[in-house]
Amino acid sequence: MQEPHPTPAPHATPAPATPTTGPAASDLLDLLATTRAIRRLRPDPVTDDELATVLFAATRAPSGSNRQPGRFLVLRDGPRARRAKQLIGEGAQAGWAQKRTTDRYDEGSGTLADSPKARMARTMERFVDTFDQTPVVVLACLARYREPRPTDGASIYPACQNLLLAARAIGLGGVMSMWHVPVEAQLRALLDIPDEVAISATITLGRPEGRHGPVRRRPLHEVVHEEGWGLPAAWAVDPPGTAYTAAGPPTGHTSHPTGQNNPPAGQSDSPKGQVGAPAG
Repeated sequence: MQEPHPTPAPHATPAPATPTTGPAASDLLDLLATTRAIRRLRPDPVTDDELATVLFAATRAPSGSNRQPGRFLVLRDGPRARRAKQLIGEGAQAGWAQKRTTDRYDEGSGTLADSPKARMARTMERFVDTFDQTPVVVLACLARYREPRPTDGASIYPACQNLLLAARAIGLGGVMSMWHVPVEAQLRALLDIPDEVAISATITLGRPEGRHGPVRRRPLHEVVHEEGWGLPAAWAVDPPGTAYTAAGPPTGHTSHPTGQNNPPAGQSDSPKGQVGAPAG
């Protein structure tokens, strides 16, 4: 699909360089470390100005050769938007039911009402059951200019992360998933999405019921190598007070290192095998 190239804007005087240290840089680092996956949202509407702010941030993300193939289809409260959210919710309910069984959410510590595993299951159940009430759903799309390649996501997923970080900065929250996949054909027909446009992610947005806060990930030394694969990097040390979690839900009959089979923060919201939410 070819789109007309906009007329180049006149050259403007370059803006002053942004300091790389100080409060602004510190705020950015804090955003990166505290943007959680927010699945519990209040029903309050998201304003036009707020949407413009987060989508402007999304479009500042890099893309291959600066081709800027990212496109964002916003679903709020119009008739087609309501139907689209209902469709995605139906796909999410089916996918979550399968994931709940496959990842054994109702076994082990999942039988304890106060365990992280059980709390996550309740959150997910509510999330998919009320998906059609989500204030804003953004379909992050990729306008293809060549045959699909494994690296195409590099030109849209950075924009998705920018969007979620900007949402965090202005008091919103959300999560990225692939819950559109089970109903993609119906969505394309309903929303007139061309075949040459890939639907790359579903992002929910709204005002959090809870709050953002420090996310938990693997220790730095487990994921950073220097000079060769598996060789330690002595400088790869987490900041003091960092909390950790294992990676992903259990597979097969492998137990979580704590023996609880807890699905940690940062797991996918999506059907097994799909790309999911890079948050927690």
